[in-house]
Amino acid sequence: MKASDLFVKCLENEGVEYIFGIPGEENTDFIDSLINSNIEFIVVHHEQAAAFMADVYGRLTRKPGVCLATLGPGATNLLTGIGDAYLDHSPVVAITGQAGLERIHKESHQYVDIIGIFEEVTKWSQQIRVPHTIPEIIRKAFKKARMEKTGSVHIELPEDIAMMETEGKPLPIQSLPISKPSDREIEKAAAAINKAKRPLILVGNGVIRDEGAESLRRFAEEKNIPVVNTFMSKGILPSDHPLTLYTVGMQAKDYVLCGFDLADLVITVGYDFVEYLPKYWNDEAMNSIIHIDSLPAEVDAYYPVHTELVGNVKESIEALTPHVEKKEIWPEMARLKSQLDEKLFASHEESHSPVIPQRILSDLKKAEKGEAIIISDVGAHKLWVARMYQPEKPNHTIISNGFATMGIAVPGAISAKLAYPDKPVIAVTGDGGFLMNGVEIATAKRLGLAFVILIFNDSKYGLIEWKQLNKFNRTNAISFTDPNFTEFAKSFGVQGIKVTHSDQLLPALEKAISSNEIVIVDVDVDYSENVKLSKTLGEYICRL
Repeated sequence: MKASDLFVKCLENEGVEYIFGIPGEENTDFIDSLINSNIEFIVVHHEQAAAFMADVYGRLTRKPGVCLATLGPGATNLLTGIGDAYLDHSPVVAITGQAGLERIHKESHQYVDIIGIFEEVTKWSQQIRVPHTIPEIIRKAFKKARMEKTGSVHIELPEDIAMMETEGKPLPIQSLPISKPSDREIEKAAAAINKAKRPLILVGNGVIRDEGAESLRRFAEEKNIPVVNTFMSKGILPSDHPLTLYTVGMQAKDYVLCGFDLADLVITVGYDFVEYLPKYWNDEAMNSIIHIDSLPAEVDAYYPVHTELVGNVKESIEALTPHVEKKEIWPEMARLKSQLDEKLFASHEESHSPVIPQRILSDLKKAEKGEAIIISDVGAHKLWVARMYQPEKPNHTIISNGFATMGIAVPGAISAKLAYPDKPVIAVTGDGGFLMNGVEIATAKRLGLAFVILIFNDSKYGLIEWKQLNKFNRTNAISFTDPNFTEFAKSFGVQGIKVTHSDQLLPALEKAISSNEIVIVDVDVDYSENVKLSKTLGEYICRL
């Protein structure tokens, strides 16, 4: 068989359902080999979108998403999405074509060193130089992508290698080993927790990756220990749970940090430093840490580790649970929860034109009824989503946070709908982020998908305006001109709804979610609330 045929057989063996990408001259053999495959190739309009689709698919399914591009500019267009997968620990396998080996030692048309470029944003970047190594390289790539901490890998298939004759077959897939910490470390951690008067759990996305959300919830409930989640681990506890202290992640002092101020021990579980550095929640290194994660703790002056439980997060939690005594509820817990509710939700019913971000998110929550997968783009709206939008289930709110990448929402919604066709999916985006990859509506329409795109429209790069106003009390180079988004929608054969007043919002969202098509809900947003929030956080007082 051709080497490209063997490559495709190995991908089938790994359970690949979709490949997102754009074909090119240097991967024509690979594209041809897919004809008799059960893998569906999703043709997109920009390689960056293909990488985002693979990224979100990997986040949601915990199976590596796969994307493909040709050499040179096609490959470099993947980089942003691959970087996002790398820092957000999403399992992704990127495949790129390349010039024939006979010309890569010299200056050559469209040739650059893609292996070297991708080494900075992947766990492993490897060129196939001889065809018979294909089964080993593909098996290794998928194993590395799935190993904690999960992330992106890259395989380069030069065009002359792809067309060579070869023999071989896929290697068998073996389950990843599941490890847990030693009994001595478990006993040491339990002793510290039992001694603490106010332990606090900080949950990161590693809990979701290791399928430990339910074990963590039981542990918190059995032991009466309050829980704070990062942006990417939202939904670990439902929004009305008495032990949730909601989300941490604003770099300014936020009221959720009252819990850290009071705590005498912090139990971090599946916590990724890339989301929110310890100096923001442990600025005087006062709290010692019980570190529960798949890898040893990063060295950080603000992260004084008392005990490390290194291994599968779910296994570690379940091994620790029997050794920890039930705690008394913090006497300050009810007051802290009440203060958080007051600060987070006080203005969510206010009626305005344009619409304040708090009201947009409040009505979104009412409309989706806790069932939707939310894909948040990056911009000013992301900070509002991260701070106050509280989903009911884990892995139902996807936020690009490690790399914090604009343009992810619409491509992410496409792969979310492919992964979970029966769930409502909502892309929440600013107008700036939407315009980066909004053209992928054409891809979604072609695939017959249905989801909602909720646009926070201010005709600016609102997050940069927010930062400029805070720093300089003036702005520069942040405004642009938007198209008419309802006409934009119509040009793609989808529906658009314009919202200019908060009273129009909930009916529009309910109509959009119930519709079996792609719907853009374009909302004029009042971002004067941004500076008000900065001022409020600047006057942060923990009233306990």
